[in-house]
Amino acid sequence: MDLAQVLPGDLRSDQAASEDLRTLFDQSGLNMAYLDPNLTIQQVNQEFLRQFGGSSADVCGRNFCDLVHPSVQQPLRHQFSRLVEGKRNRFATDVIAVGPEGSAFTVPLTAVAACGGAIPDVAAILVLMPSARGAENTGVVTTRKKILSEIDARILEGIAAGVSTIPLAARLYLSRQGVEYHVTCLLRKLRVPNRAALVSRAYSMGVLKVGIWPPKVVEDFVK
Repeated sequence: MDLAQVLPGDLRSDQAASEDLRTLFDQSGLNMAYLDPNLTIQQVNQEFLRQFGGSSADVCGRNFCDLVHPSVQQPLRHQFSRLVEGKRNRFATDVIAVGPEGSAFTVPLTAVAACGGAIPDVAAILVLMPSARGAENTGVVTTRKKILSEIDARILEGIAAGVSTIPLAARLYLSRQGVEYHVTCLLRKLRVPNRAALVSRAYSMGVLKVGIWPPKVVEDFVK
C-alpha cells in the first residue's frame, strides 16, 4: 500500500479532522504518530505501541529518531528538516526501526506536514508505518552490541573509503602487517571473504552510517 494515497492532500491540524484520522488509522492497522516540528513524539495510536512496546507515557516525549537504527538517523533527520522548512509537504522512505528488546526491522515510512489552519508553518508531522509484526529480523546489529575496537572502526572506515593498505597504515601509525592483521580479524568477525564483501556486510548490518561521506562507523558499536 502507498500510504501517501490514503492521506488528504491538505492535512490541517483541526481537532475534528485529527479525530477522524485517528479513527481511520486505528482501524487500518497502521502505526501512527504525531510529532512536533522538533520531532518529539506527541501522540501515538495503539498499533504504534504494540509495534514498539511500552505505554504512551514511555513513548511520548521521545525524539522519533530514537526509534530508528543509528545508521539511518542522519538521512531521516535531513528528510524531516526539508519537511519542516516547507521544501516539501510529505516524503516516503524505508527505515530500519528498532523495536522491543533491540529487534530491528525494515519498514516503509510516510511523513506528512500538518499546517495549523491559515498559518503556513508546520504545526505537526504525521508519521505512518505499516505493522511489521512477525517480520523477519534484518540482521542489523543493535546499539547494545560493541563489536569493534577503535582501531578496527578506523580501518573499516578507510577500507570503505577506498584507502589502500599503505596509506591507511601511515594514517593510523601502524605497519603494513598491522593493518593486514586487523583486516583479517574484521573479515573473520563479519564472516566475509574479502574487503568488498566486508564493506557491503558492514552497511547491511548498520555498522556504517547511511548517507555519509567519507564513511563513518556508528560509534555505538565501538568498544
